[in-house]
Amino acid sequence: MKILLASSEVHPYSKTGGLADMVAALSRALARAGHEARIVTPLYRGIAERYPDLQQMDWLFDLPLGDRRYQADLFSLQPEKNLTVYFIRQPGFYDRAGIYLENNLSYADNAERFIFFSKCAAHLARYLPWRPDIVHVHDWQASFVPALIQNQQRNEGWGNPPRTCLTIHNLAYQGIFPASAFSLTNLPPEYFTPDTSEFYAQLNCLKAGIALADCITTVSPRYAREIMTEEHGCALDGLLRKRKDSFCGILNGVDYDEWNPGADSYLPKEYSAMRPAGKTANKLALQKELNLPVSKSAPLFGTITRLAEQKGVDIQLGALEEMLSANMQFVLLGSGSASYERGYHELARRFPDRVAVRVGYNEGLAHRIEAACDFYLMPSRFEPSGLNQMYSLRYGTIPIVRATGGLDDSVTDLKEDADRANGIKFLEFSSRALAKAIRKALALYEQPELLRKFRRNGMKADFSWEKTVEDYLAFYKANALPNRRLRPGLQTAGRAR
Repeated sequence: MKILLASSEVHPYSKTGGLADMVAALSRALARAGHEARIVTPLYRGIAERYPDLQQMDWLFDLPLGDRRYQADLFSLQPEKNLTVYFIRQPGFYDRAGIYLENNLSYADNAERFIFFSKCAAHLARYLPWRPDIVHVHDWQASFVPALIQNQQRNEGWGNPPRTCLTIHNLAYQGIFPASAFSLTNLPPEYFTPDTSEFYAQLNCLKAGIALADCITTVSPRYAREIMTEEHGCALDGLLRKRKDSFCGILNGVDYDEWNPGADSYLPKEYSAMRPAGKTANKLALQKELNLPVSKSAPLFGTITRLAEQKGVDIQLGALEEMLSANMQFVLLGSGSASYERGYHELARRFPDRVAVRVGYNEGLAHRIEAACDFYLMPSRFEPSGLNQMYSLRYGTIPIVRATGGLDDSVTDLKEDADRANGIKFLEFSSRALAKAIRKALALYEQPELLRKFRRNGMKADFSWEKTVEDYLAFYKANALPNRRLRPGLQTAGRAR
């Protein structure tokens, strides 16, 4: 099968979060399963310098954007067999300090930037000599691709175009702009109606994709169920319920080539489920690196996160206020809301021997935190899939999670299955409930044999993309071939391992 994936970010070339990791890992898994995967993404500042093997192609985009035309060049890179990455070079749109924002402010022309990107992706799908069977677009930044392809089939003579698949990574981010931005699409008026992209007299890019893609996925089975409810549907639950027969949740996988404590170059000492002693060495090394008292006996908790309301950092601050009187340490790596950053810095000032805070993102430090910590906190208000809880499991770091979305799908609590337990769950979104979960973790830490059992269970859990890609391929095949029906159970279940 030939799959063209369109994403506004792809690791390692560009990244702000899990979207970049998922697209990179899915495309590699498809390629390694013997399929032809190609990705299209913008050429942001610094990529060409970091990847000098980029090849400029004999290709010029000259596309309308409202009443103006814009040009762009195309570059390519082949990181491995069966996998090609196309980069759209349009310096006016993409040669910037950030991907979506700068100084915590979104770029004012994001509608232009990503509608143009969607047009480039649709153009490649139509005119590349290599013709994809399916175009898989990700999040609102590429969500107009299905509408563009459908319009070119109906009105511009594109016979037998590829089917389209949309993955929703986070329904809370929809790409909403003033109604005037619709003119940038150059689509007929029927594409700006309550049944397509119009949303309370505004333009909603993600809604266009949900309405017009041939099929839709999201990144965990529970999140698929959640976003079809009024509580979690962000005002799109009704449309998602209409599409339920071509909508499924498939839990994200983990790239174990990158996240493997037995072969991780970022770690002072590698370890595995069979050789677990190295985990303690990583703990002591991180305590020293972050200027915390070096202690085997103090349980070490960690978080790597965006400092945003979604991530539950507010209830985490409250729970830590209550719990830091206990014998424990806490490390944070993240950035986001200035008020939350101040809150964590203040916590570190008041508890200098128990709290270490590093604002920003550092890939190596992220790996060392996963390896060193005894427990990993993810108290999310909602979490479509989550990856860090799955990284934590592989690194023998016990996740403490709120039972929502992909967190609920991937972590097993003692009450659910005593033999397979690998984490701690709580349900109520409150500091009190999180503090209670932390107290459970402290009690678990005092039971060495049970602690080892949780760690072993976590490290043996398999969330590999080799498994996850099977569900994507089944979903593609069911939807790329119009006469095929979905296999039973896939619509709502996906793979909940």
